[in-house]
Amino acid sequence: VLVIAVKPQQLRRALAGLLADAGTTVVSIAAGVRIASLRAALGDACDYVRCMPNTPALFGAGISGLYAPSGTPEAARQRAERVLSAAGQTCWVADEAALDAVTAVSGSGPAYFFQVVEWMQAAGEALGLPAATAALLAQQTLIGAARMVQDTGLPPAELRRQVTSPNGTTEAALRRLQSDGGAQIFAAALQAAADRSRALGDEFEQTPG
Repeated sequence: VLVIAVKPQQLRRALAGLLADAGTTVVSIAAGVRIASLRAALGDACDYVRCMPNTPALFGAGISGLYAPSGTPEAARQRAERVLSAAGQTCWVADEAALDAVTAVSGSGPAYFFQVVEWMQAAGEALGLPAATAALLAQQTLIGAARMVQDTGLPPAELRRQVTSPNGTTEAALRRLQSDGGAQIFAAALQAAADRSRALGDEFEQTPG
């Protein structure tokens, strides 16, 4: 197994002079770079699997989306999944283009939650809380909410419903988020991430080798 774990801008340097034996399973974590580009660099004798993990892999809590072209041997798919499973859960997508969506949802996803925690902390401070208290409340709320999703097995929509009392504080906050277009803003943000992933692949293909 050959794991290529570099940023797409560094990939040509990483591939320069690299040789892979026939039958090698090449696992690429270079965002946006398509299998056709990898095959052009390393040849047709290898089996290729693209994947997109995320940073919670550092704690064995990651999620990786994987794609392999039709005809990839099952043994190669199992090798790739075994490598990525060491960092957390895995899921396969049937279309290579779907990896751009995987990148937008989970590859970049941890940063969205970190940003929300930053915003909640800042809002707590603006409401009069000490910075350390606001930080603790925001951070532990994220951790606790994630545990509830994981441990209860309930859909997030149901968990949200359970904590939202009619005419209560949570409903007031959610109404404001919805009226301000929170869902549309988030959808546009993920679209921007997916578009950028696609563009990275285009840029790599257009850069002289």
